Amino acid sequence: MRTIGFSLHHYQSILSKGKTTNNYYFPVLPFKNSIFTKTATFTVAAAQKSNEEECQRLLVVVGGGAAGIYGAIRAKTVAPKLNVVVIEKMKPLSKVKISGGGRCNVTNGHCVDTAILAEQYPRGHKEFRGSFFNVHGPMDTMSWFTSRGVELKVEDDGRVFPVTDNSSSIIDCLLTEAKSRGVNLQTGKIVKNAVTSADRKFIIKIEKPMANYREQIEADYLLIASGSNRQGYSLATQLGHSIIDPVPSLFTFKIQDPQLLELSGVTFPKVEAKLKLDNVRKNIPQLTQVGPLLVTHWGLSGPVVLRLSAWGARDLFSSTYKGQLIVDFTPDLQIEEMKSIISQHKSQFAKQKVLNSYPPKFLLVKRFWKYILGREGLSEDALWASVSNSSLIAISTLLKNCTFEVAAKGQFKDEFVTAGGVPMSEISLKTMESRIKPHLFFAGEVLNADGVTGGFNFQNAWSGGYIAGTTIGELANTSI
Repeated sequence: MRTIGFSLHHYQSILSKGKTTNNYYFPVLPFKNSIFTKTATFTVAAAQKSNEEECQRLLVVVGGGAAGIYGAIRAKTVAPKLNVVVIEKMKPLSKVKISGGGRCNVTNGHCVDTAILAEQYPRGHKEFRGSFFNVHGPMDTMSWFTSRGVELKVEDDGRVFPVTDNSSSIIDCLLTEAKSRGVNLQTGKIVKNAVTSADRKFIIKIEKPMANYREQIEADYLLIASGSNRQGYSLATQLGHSIIDPVPSLFTFKIQDPQLLELSGVTFPKVEAKLKLDNVRKNIPQLTQVGPLLVTHWGLSGPVVLRLSAWGARDLFSSTYKGQLIVDFTPDLQIEEMKSIISQHKSQFAKQKVLNSYPPKFLLVKRFWKYILGREGLSEDALWASVSNSSLIAISTLLKNCTFEVAAKGQFKDEFVTAGGVPMSEISLKTMESRIKPHLFFAGEVLNADGVTGGFNFQNAWSGGYIAGTTIGELANTSI
């Protein structure tokens, strides 16, 4: 594990590249709220100052998650005179709070190369090979947080967390920055409808759930960063976009094998696992993964399973989450080596029980060895001397090709990710602006882009929010 720290000189070099601007505070105009069925409208104010005409522009951000808050901050940073309002139904940054077991996996510190980084996205790996992460990648994200007082650490697998191991460090940083910039955050509200007027502005209707409360505002820019919430999909279709049907991604596998219950909690540092589905005939390289495996009380989990669930998300959905998982528990040993090792072990420990003695090179725990013997029908009390050569071969083969029946999908509480959303082809990744509707922007999981576990989904949110905020800020500046 490494602790991340960025010097002032390093951060100033980032500033010189135009990644942020000086810190100013400009209060935004408040909503002219009216309760019940009346409407409230944001008017465009004009005033003459120093012989220059200044017009108030408004950005409405739908969604107070990572992408929405980050994008709002960036837009306000680039264009301090821009009014920025974030509309969120629940508490802001609620997903940030629970991610990583409450620690918040901010990003991934091992994927500095953008080409390698892009490959971590089952949906988006082709599109992200371009400039997307070059504009604002993992190192930029880490610089952003550390420069604002959040000390970070990189764990052995590349995941980045605050040193406090508490997501509140990230949440407090974002909300403090948003407040200091003058971002207006309004919770307990939802955006119900959005249409464009003749002068290309957005007429947005906002409601408060469980209350007879409505308001209408007119915005110059609209950023939809609502995650996998259907509200965002609805707004996107109202404004002319299509939606790729969302399906779950990043989940565990429920396995049809009662004997696995006795192995709950057993971990394997390295296995090779292949997902086989009846509805997938072609060879998909990503449906074979190498990494740690965890046995749970309902089946199998761990990074290797989560990656398979992400890459196979759509095929698993169409197969009703049924298939076969073929696991190689000794990926660093060839089958012939396995046979030789187990044969030598038999000769050396002929008078010992097979349950109590097994080859250490297999790197197995006793509980799992017992499971393997049970699947092969070998008695735990049998002596090695009584084990036939055919049984030795069968044990070796089973360790190299152990098949589990996937019966359903489980849960993964650390991340809730969806595959699907607005097609990437309908936006420009250089600006995050819609190719269909000018001044409409998208960022985060509302797009058909999702990553494997390890901080990659948050990085998509930070990068998309940053690019969208930059573009909107620059547009606002040129219109003043």
